[in-house]
Amino acid sequence: MSDLPEGVRPLTPEEAKTRRKRSVAIALTLGALVLIFFVLTIAKLGPQVLQRPL
Repeated sequence: MSDLPEGVRPLTPEEAKTRRKRSVAIALTLGALVLIFFVLTIAKLGPQVLQRPL
């Protein structure tokens, strides 16, 4: 017996490869957005935010 639920078929190697590529593209896009938001936030706050007394 298979570990998959009834009515679910396993992915073909081509489908798995396509899904992996799409997942990597989504991850890279999300990472780029996080980096852009971080850089814009630091730019908006100004460089003095990094030179505060502790």
